[in-house]
This record gives sequence, structure tokens and C-alpha cells, in this order.
Amino acid sequence: MKGMLWNPWHGCHKCSEGCLNCYVYYLDGKRDKDASVITRSKTNFDLPIKKDRSGNYKVGTGCELATCFTSDFFIEEADDWRGEAWDIIRARRDVTFLICTKRINRMSDCLPVDWGDGYDNVKIAVSCENQKRADERLPFLLDVPAKNKNVFVAPILEYVYLDKYLASGQISSVSVGGESYANARVCDFEWIKKIKLSCDKYGVKFDFHQTGSNFLMNGKQYKIKHRDEYGQAKKGSLYLNSLTDNR
Repeated sequence: MKGMLWNPWHGCHKCSEGCLNCYVYYLDGKRDKDASVITRSKTNFDLPIKKDRSGNYKVGTGCELATCFTSDFFIEEADDWRGEAWDIIRARRDVTFLICTKRINRMSDCLPVDWGDGYDNVKIAVSCENQKRADERLPFLLDVPAKNKNVFVAPILEYVYLDKYLASGQISSVSVGGESYANARVCDFEWIKKIKLSCDKYGVKFDFHQTGSNFLMNGKQYKIKHRDEYGQAKKGSLYLNSLTDNR
């Protein structure tokens, strides 16, 4: 089933280099909204357990919900709401919740009492945009209890060496993407290729999810409209796969 978004709260604080041109700040700015103010959703906090007039869940069985992608699930301001969110996640064991965070250092202090070694329906992903943040955050990811651990190198700002983390056997997937919208920093396809080769080496699933708006490939720079970033990344993925197949 096609993925959906669930944003039980909105807003975030910039905390590292990847946040400079944050898409949430960019889009909120176009609406004269302050993205640094964290607010609980008035209409969609309980989205996963909402039902239609026939009594069926609006979010169907098998759906993957990208969770809190306009905030951070482990941000401090949400500490009073997170327990309710865990209750909702627990109630929908038939739905997968993808939680991506830059605040993985807080995760252990924010888990429900019955978490154990993780819920089967929760994927934890850590976002790391450069080597500094990868080396800062990924050791926390390896240490936390979770059934499904993932890495988002996004927005990628440089080549990030992941081998020592992939070699742990704990990482399920790596997803890489460039930066979007105005003032986007360059996403170099050479970085993407190197990370793909590392994933192949350790048998880790790889996804190139978007080129970003400022894409460098074979020495040529491309300005790509946001609506085309995903399609171009798919073409890039086909090219990457052909390189792998012909090695």
C-alpha cells in the first residue's frame, strides 16, 4: 500500500548543518508561519486510528506512515504528547511507522515501558548529512533497541563513509537524497555511487530517493525542479544498478 504522512506535531529547531535550508522552514515561510514553534496537530494527531463512516480505518492495513517528517519525533517540546503517540502506534500493529530523527541521543529516554527490543511495526531512521553527524549519531543508533534500523543521508552535503556502521549487520537500509528548493547545496552523484557500493558490499538495501534541486553528475551541474527530483533519482538508480550489474 502506498505510504502516507502522519505529523502528530509540527515545527522544529535547527540543530546541525543539514538544517540550514530546511524544507519545513522554507514552506512555512511561504505561509508566513514560524517553523521554530512546535505545535500539536489539532486535526491529525490521531490520524492512524481515525475511522470513516463505515467504521473502517482511514489508514489501511499494510500502509507505511512517514511519521513526524515536519518535526522530530524525539524533540523535547513533544515530551508531553509522545506517550499518546506511542499508544496510537501500539494500537495499529498492522501499520508500519517510519520515524526519522536527528535526535537519536534522546530515544532511549523517550521509549514506552513495553518497548523491549522494539516494536515490530516501527522503523527507526537516523538522518546524517555529513561525516561529522554520521559519526556523532550512528553509534547511538547501533546502541538503541530497535527491530529495524535505517540511515538517511539527507540532505547529503559530502561523501559519507558508512562501512564501519554497515559492517555491524544492524542497518536495514540506507536512503540518500539531495537538498530541495531555493539555495540548495550540491548533491554529487559520485557520493551516491560510493555509498551504493558500500551498501552492496554489506548486503544493505539502498535507495536514492531524490536528486535535490542542485545535482552534479559527470562534471555537469543540473538545476532540477522539485517536482522532478524523484523521477530523476529513479533514473539515477537505474544507472547505478547497471553499474553494479556490469562490475
